[in-house]
Amino acid sequence: MNIKKRVSEIIRCLEEEYSGPVCTLEYAKDYELLFATRLAAQCTDERVNKITPDLYGRFPTLESLAAADIGEVEELVRSCGFYRTKARDIVLSANAIIDRHGGKVPDTMEELLKLPGVGRKTANLILGDVFGQPSYVVDTHCMRLTNRMGIVKNLKDPVKIEMELRKLIPPEKSTDFCHRMVLHGRAVCSARRAECDRCCLAHVCEKNI
Repeated sequence: MNIKKRVSEIIRCLEEEYSGPVCTLEYAKDYELLFATRLAAQCTDERVNKITPDLYGRFPTLESLAAADIGEVEELVRSCGFYRTKARDIVLSANAIIDRHGGKVPDTMEELLKLPGVGRKTANLILGDVFGQPSYVVDTHCMRLTNRMGIVKNLKDPVKIEMELRKLIPPEKSTDFCHRMVLHGRAVCSARRAECDRCCLAHVCEKNI
């Protein structure tokens, strides 16, 4: 089975295994997903989902976040780690979105990358989940699984992995594929142990063929 056929089967199996909602960060507004993703760096989505209700309860609008005291934001996001940098990035990004984009989250990679603390992973997630554009979110789970299963060959650079995935994953499948890779990486194919005996992808994993 060539790589494109294997990837097609991987997509099919992941869709069958994880058929429900696939983005695990909770949000109600576009900018809330942007900031939740920033908070999720080096932190679990579960922890972020516990933090954001208090954050957005205290600062319910983009304008209120832009005007927020960074020290107060720090206290609200302290438990997610690297809280000083994250709080600063959130407040600065809120100001940038208002000043440069009329209060709307930008819908291009170029403009998203200009926001404080936003890298390609975050930008791709916003483009996919908010704007419905093809997106290839390469996080630690995606990096591990794509290498472990042989979708890519010994690549550790997220940008290089993203470029390879763009060749293999149909654009209309890309966003949900990356979310499902995260779910599978947490549930079955973890960094500590690949549980091949209960993996829906075992038959198309390079380790087993």
